[in-house]
Amino acid sequence: MASRPHVLASAACSIDGFLDDSAQRRLVLSNAADLERVDEVRAGVDAILVGANTIRRDDPRLLVRSERHRAARVRSGRPPNPLRVTLTGSGDLDPTARFFTVGDSDRLVYVPNGQVRTVEARLGTAARVVAAGDPLDLEVLLTDLADRGVRRLMVEGGGGVHTRFLAAGLVDELHLVVAPFFVGDPTAPRFVGPAAFPQDAAHRMSLVETRSIGDCALLHYRIDDARSG
Repeated sequence: MASRPHVLASAACSIDGFLDDSAQRRLVLSNAADLERVDEVRAGVDAILVGANTIRRDDPRLLVRSERHRAARVRSGRPPNPLRVTLTGSGDLDPTARFFTVGDSDRLVYVPNGQVRTVEARLGTAARVVAAGDPLDLEVLLTDLADRGVRRLMVEGGGGVHTRFLAAGLVDELHLVVAPFFVGDPTAPRFVGPAAFPQDAAHRMSLVETRSIGDCALLHYRIDDARSG
């Protein structure tokens, strides 16, 4: 059994590296064609992970939209939608969010060891709460997912989560869509933030595909040394 899943990080950002602006209404960066591409990618993974702040800010469903893709998953012996996963240090999650209430897939919430009972009391039966070290350890989270049969994990953000996975060397490939927006707002959420790396860490990625998707550009990178630590 693999020690951890293959991790695919996926994000859409503006040309200046923002995931959104600071307005209350979400800035949709992807176009319709790219949203269809993302749906196909979702259909090919076993689990989708977002951070708790993404749930609070965007209220995502994280479901496969296409009936054709869902049917193909069922024919292959998988559930119609991937497992939904989040992680939180504070446990500040609303059990009425769509992550918990919409769709038929299971939900896992990873928390620091000392937060398990508090988060279980908050969420009730909305999700399974799992201890993942103290402080929360991504390696523990990924090992637990592998033990649950997750072979491919799609990480959809937000910026803090992408930063943590990339800084820890836990991303195997990256789908980055650049949209034709200039946000220019220092208070808006960025694709990634500052992170501490070992001085000898290698950060260069291999560009394996570029593709024009309407007015957006897909950059597909592979990170060959992601499993070498």
